[in-house]
Amino acid sequence: MAAPGIKDVAIRAGVSVGTVSNVLNRPQLVSDGTRQRVLDAIAALGFVRNESARHLRNGLSRTLAYVLLDPRNPFFTDVARGAEEAARAAGLALFLCNSEEDAAREAEYLDVLLEQRVRGVLITPVEHSADKLRTMTELGVPVVLLDRLANDPSTWCSVSVDDVEGGDLAVTHLLELGHTRIAYVGGPHSIVQVEDRHRGAVRAYGRAGLPESQLAVLETAALTVAEGRRAGERLLGLPSRRRPTAAFCANDLLAIGFLQEMMQQGVSVPGEIAIVGYDDIEFASAAAVPLTSVSQPRYELGRRACELLLAEADAYTSGPGGPGHVHEQVQFTPELVVRASSGRRAARRGA
Repeated sequence: MAAPGIKDVAIRAGVSVGTVSNVLNRPQLVSDGTRQRVLDAIAALGFVRNESARHLRNGLSRTLAYVLLDPRNPFFTDVARGAEEAARAAGLALFLCNSEEDAAREAEYLDVLLEQRVRGVLITPVEHSADKLRTMTELGVPVVLLDRLANDPSTWCSVSVDDVEGGDLAVTHLLELGHTRIAYVGGPHSIVQVEDRHRGAVRAYGRAGLPESQLAVLETAALTVAEGRRAGERLLGLPSRRRPTAAFCANDLLAIGFLQEMMQQGVSVPGEIAIVGYDDIEFASAAAVPLTSVSQPRYELGRRACELLLAEADAYTSGPGGPGHVHEQVQFTPELVVRASSGRRAARRGA
């Protein structure tokens, strides 16, 4: 049975389709008695207005989307929460799309979002998706890069954290504690954040006058607890004379898995190996050995990115690109939160 339409409501209420439309969109133009007859007909028929069709006709959608890398990572759920609050404050809904760190899956979602004519898209890209994202903006769907610095600042707004500085902070901390053989645990390196954090680690080594070769790279297939455990196994399989005495993990999930493996194998943390993570998710401080971690303003990242997207979407109502719209590149500075896993009493140090 077909769902009742606006014509069915008009027939039951004994009014024109235009009158029903006025009740739905401009109720102040309709007398109280007529408006009530229409509302009674709506209730009796179970009529639900087609918001999607209405907004498509008007060229305005009430939905935004965030294409994120992995909702299992609490970092991204905190970012999404900040974006959602900004969207709700503007009377809009935020849909989440999980790319699973898969470029093909990401492209599929972008195609669907373009077909649905969403108001705008927040995205943490898997790789450089410039062509696909540029097509979206050309077709009137604004895009803001989230947790990623725009390669072309004239094309998109972006909100990110200085991950090179964050990697530098983490490794400088370990070097100051006397560690010279440090492992960088993270991957795949096609993820820009992973590569930037590695660049920061290399920079810290260079400033300390140490050869980059002393930084052991343990690349992982993903940024997960399971991959952190596997990396811990690999490190413990190295000859003791070559084994790093500290590990900087590209995110806290890796660091937690790495820590679990050390504890299971009876390796003292931080006595035999120090560990530093990245993101400072809630679980970092609650780990069996509280994790030292590089902190990012997760909620604020999402909120600020959504605000930029809303501003650009408003500008798009006057045409693609938005006359007078200037793309902004917002970059936050990370902080190092020092806890027991690196062997120094708790403290907080900014960049």
